[in-house]
Amino acid sequence: MKDNHVNIYGNQIEEVQERIERIESSIPQAVFKEGISSPNWEDKSELHNLMKTYNIPGLSVAIINDSKIEWEKCYGIADSREDKCISFNTLFEAGSTSKTFTAVTALQLVSNGLIDLDEEVNAKLKDWKIPENDFTKDKKITLRQLLTHTAGINRPDSMFISEKGKEPTLLQILKGDSPALNDPVEVCFEPGTDHQYSNLAYIIIEKLIRDITGMSLSDYIRKEIFLPLEMRNSYFQHPSEEISKRMIVHHDNEGNATDSGFISGAFGHGGLISTPSDIAKFVVELMKTHQGKSDKILSQEIIKQMISSEIVLDPSKMFGFTGQGLGVFLIEKDEDIFLVHPGTNVPGAVCMMIGSPTTGQGAVLMSNGIQAELLHILLLFSIAKEYDWPIWTQ
Repeated sequence: MKDNHVNIYGNQIEEVQERIERIESSIPQAVFKEGISSPNWEDKSELHNLMKTYNIPGLSVAIINDSKIEWEKCYGIADSREDKCISFNTLFEAGSTSKTFTAVTALQLVSNGLIDLDEEVNAKLKDWKIPENDFTKDKKITLRQLLTHTAGINRPDSMFISEKGKEPTLLQILKGDSPALNDPVEVCFEPGTDHQYSNLAYIIIEKLIRDITGMSLSDYIRKEIFLPLEMRNSYFQHPSEEISKRMIVHHDNEGNATDSGFISGAFGHGGLISTPSDIAKFVVELMKTHQGKSDKILSQEIIKQMISSEIVLDPSKMFGFTGQGLGVFLIEKDEDIFLVHPGTNVPGAVCMMIGSPTTGQGAVLMSNGIQAELLHILLLFSIAKEYDWPIWTQ
């Protein structure tokens, strides 16, 4: 397994290097209890060994400390069929971590007075509306509900597949029309009465953004988020040939390289292509805005609303998350709060984004193997212990 590159920012180079070595060499094993994983510090592994164990060819990491990026490091290769090392310019798929970017975009529209969080979404949608049924007779679906997975929208369980060689439009995906093969949008319970994770909810938000602004989600996010934050290695679109050359290749459970089947037609739920350092810039901006130290993409008032529990979650059923914010999951402990959003694109691209505006700590991890979901949790345990995060410590 190759250690490719490391960038350490600031003057404490030797101290940070020692931190990295401790993190890499002392990763605990996982203990699963009531749906929550916790570290077993009596049985530790080394990062490279774990990557081999879980058949993960490549990994890239960016660490945030004191509300700034402290270091970043790359490991392994982008494609197991070639000896092509992961570099800081290697592009990964963020999967559902993309939803936080879609959420921020929607909240910008709220800030600009173009839509209210609690008004009926169908009033703003143009050539397509959320289908009405008995569940929506008395309660209409709002942006707040779409952002918090409480609108009653199906996932869909059929996933986002399409006829071979054909790319569906956003409208065809919402309707479930050919060449899209996914289930159409359906309201499955009374809005606001339950919490059910939904990819289609965020595709509806993508349609809402397009109808309100007249711009594609890709163009809008590039203008309003990527450019202000100098995220030069980030894209919200189906990859062009040039972008594809820089991207990781997906790897399955056995570590075999496989075609990615990158989503097309709709991107609001999982279409971000980026790097850990670029996403870390985004996390730092959310943290600094919450602290009242920046306002490049949103105001402090609306960021505080975004990173507050709209819904209390049972951590034993929701992977340790204690709350649902507007486009982010939350882990709260005493006075501290961490915003979190994992992401996975099948068959084998995984991302984890986490950051705390109260402690100034965080991390972004991106990998090209489907089993990296577990590896990322184990690595976060080690990072949390080294940096004394108030969660996931020994």
